[in-house]
Amino acid sequence: MTDTVFALATAPGRGAIAVLRLSGPGTDQVLTALGAPGLKPRLASLRTLRHGGAVLDQALVLRFPGPASYTGEDCAELHLHGGRAVIDAVSSALIDLGLRPADPGEFTRRAFENGRMDLAQAEAVADLIDSETSAQATQALGQLDGALSQTYAGFRRDLLTALALVEAEIDFPDEDVPDHLARSAGPVLDRLTADLDKALDDADRGRRVREGYRIVLIGETNAGKSALFNALVERDAAIVTAIAGTTRDVLDADLVIGGYAVTLSDTAGLRESADLVEAEGVRRARARAEAADLRLWVRAPGDPDGEAAAFARPDDFVVWTKADLAVAAGEGIAVSALTGEGLRALHDALAARLARDLSGADFPAVTRERHRRRLSEAASAVAAARGHLSAAPELAGDDLRRAADALGRVTGAIGVEDILGEVFSTFCIGK
Repeated sequence: MTDTVFALATAPGRGAIAVLRLSGPGTDQVLTALGAPGLKPRLASLRTLRHGGAVLDQALVLRFPGPASYTGEDCAELHLHGGRAVIDAVSSALIDLGLRPADPGEFTRRAFENGRMDLAQAEAVADLIDSETSAQATQALGQLDGALSQTYAGFRRDLLTALALVEAEIDFPDEDVPDHLARSAGPVLDRLTADLDKALDDADRGRRVREGYRIVLIGETNAGKSALFNALVERDAAIVTAIAGTTRDVLDADLVIGGYAVTLSDTAGLRESADLVEAEGVRRARARAEAADLRLWVRAPGDPDGEAAAFARPDDFVVWTKADLAVAAGEGIAVSALTGEGLRALHDALAARLARDLSGADFPAVTRERHRRRLSEAASAVAAARGHLSAAPELAGDDLRRAADALGRVTGAIGVEDILGEVFSTFCIGK
């Protein structure tokens, strides 16, 4: 029988309210022992909690009988006063009564194991807790609602349809079945290949929403990159001086633009240098810029084209600095970190670019590398099956089973024990 666990579901530290969650077969006995017997399901009741003859707290207590609970087991919540002494006293009482502290993610893992959600939905719970922007929350809620799982289930149904056609030809060669039955699975696999390719193409969008869109400032020395960086993050994060080559390393800051998480990076000016430290900074600047989702080519009016011009790409945003000096600039957005001129226009342009890159796709975005790997495995297996349909349906059947296995591992339909630890170890304790 599963043991009964508890965990603090609210943030640690002092607060007005602290919520302790309980889950397991001993929940009702523990509530009775604490002085809260006979509670009506899902109705908050004020009770004085006691243990060992001492009053622990006056708390609101809620009882959630299984299987209609978050974990599918008998659950309860103790809404305590948020002082450290109260939390410690009640936690000690629960341990005395035979409960143990929950492991990270254990409540959600129990929900998965009891069929309350699939593995992709469980991961969405973690994403929702970690979300810091509206876009991250929206993406996580869609996945928690089952959108991603339903899509993968559709892929598996197509696979099983094709597999049934292939195996019918293999298993009943002498029966009254149409000739070349396996070949009729071709259109199904062609459609599935297109869907899987679309999902893989869209995988990076989900990653960028979840982890943050990477914007990197590039340009010559003294082009005004660090001043612009400070203006965008609205604090003095980077050192700004008139000395060329002041910035020698990559400096990152997190911010939100248009509802999307962004990691903005300031980098060293691009130029040849005999100084080993500056040369390393330039190397790091180039590497970070190559991995960027968007680069802002920061230019100062009147500066000659140098290494930055050779390094720039056609889709880079061109940002002209020092607009307060009223010096003519070329095509792009002119800004002044000193007066704030043009910063709103730049912010709006970046928000539009983020919306273009990160929204509007029909496929529920793949949010994790684990999903992308499984999709890639399935796509490769389907392609192999398509090639084997005519000449070797037995091999095609093996390929299709391999593809179905890969997709099943995303939602936990099959063979998930080896990945459960990886998934739930990232959760907070009370979830």
